Amino acid sequence: MNIVDYLKANLRQYGILGALVLIFVFFAVMSGGKLLNPNNIASLIQQVAYVAVLAIGMVTVIIAGHIDLSVGSVVAFVGAVIGQLMYNFHAPWPVAVLAALLTGLLVGAWQGIWIAIARIPAFIVTLSSMMLFRGLAVVTLGAKTLSGFPSEFNAISGGGLPEAFGEVTVEPSFLPSFFRGEADLFTLAIGAIAIVGLVYSSFRTRAAERAHGLTPVPMSLTIAKLVLLGVVIIFFAYLLSLSRIGTPIVLIIVALLIVVYTFVQNRTVYGRHVYAIGGNLNAAILSGVNTRRVNFTIFLNMGLLTGICAVIVTARLGAATPTAGNMYELDAIASCFIGGAAVTGGVGKVSGAIIGALLMGLLTMGLSILGVNESWQMVVKGLVLLAAVILDLFSKRRSVLAEVGQR
Repeated sequence: MNIVDYLKANLRQYGILGALVLIFVFFAVMSGGKLLNPNNIASLIQQVAYVAVLAIGMVTVIIAGHIDLSVGSVVAFVGAVIGQLMYNFHAPWPVAVLAALLTGLLVGAWQGIWIAIARIPAFIVTLSSMMLFRGLAVVTLGAKTLSGFPSEFNAISGGGLPEAFGEVTVEPSFLPSFFRGEADLFTLAIGAIAIVGLVYSSFRTRAAERAHGLTPVPMSLTIAKLVLLGVVIIFFAYLLSLSRIGTPIVLIIVALLIVVYTFVQNRTVYGRHVYAIGGNLNAAILSGVNTRRVNFTIFLNMGLLTGICAVIVTARLGAATPTAGNMYELDAIASCFIGGAAVTGGVGKVSGAIIGALLMGLLTMGLSILGVNESWQMVVKGLVLLAAVILDLFSKRRSVLAEVGQR
């Protein structure tokens, strides 16, 4: 496969990535460089973290042909549990975090039973759960906001990793003032490790494809992609090293989740079963896929990730409030569709969902820096989501017409 054919086959994926780059450059220029301020970059990552965690789980749900409308309400409910444990019961924050994860799993199991065992459509189950757990959040908190949590807990979302290797002074006169200062060496080291891991993963994938008789991505395109991504990683690692917190803790959490769920999605039998269920349910059943078990674990996993998101959100707010998680389900769903997930199921990637989450977060921050009010921000996000869905439908129609033409 030559470069042109490969780019045509993956036009949607690279198109969204290109759109992300263009939007970033646009806001960087229009804001007079304010978007490139290291503290703004760190803030962007902290703001996107909750959407990214939910999108990682949501893309699996969508691939399997389902939808989850309850995640925002579950975030509020789990946050309420965290608040009660630390505020009224004086539980240590690690105990509260563990309780949040267990609560998320229980909620996921509750929904999985109705969807996988009782065979009630996920739309109905999660719609009822959206109302159920929002009400439970209000009841659990008594319609109050609980705050005053330990600083160690709040650091999960607002803090950074310690400066283990010290700092180095960077003050080139030709760079803007916010590109100069004390750079954290530990953050730069993490960026270098990320590049090494990316190179190793890319060439290992090429070797595996050859071993199975598949045609790998053209080497020239692989090298170009690695060079481009390497430059981007080093650039953002450098900006983060100059920020007030260095490497955000939530960035490490999200990065670990991306690695784990990408592996599960692409390299395991379970991941293939999820795609099979979403692509053709009847064929999956005839092939021996235990659809009940897979569907149950999909929502069990969504519950776990919702618990993690609740920890991040509660730590970021520094409080447990019944209004937490409002509209989060729409942010997560939009991120998946913008990132290439198909409305009809069977198609989607973790990497695409993360790109979608970054695009949504970038739009929010860029428009805020430019002084656009929240109402118009919602308008822009809605139009972007609609454009992504329309692009998906047109690409499918083009594929169908191409197949008909070949016959």
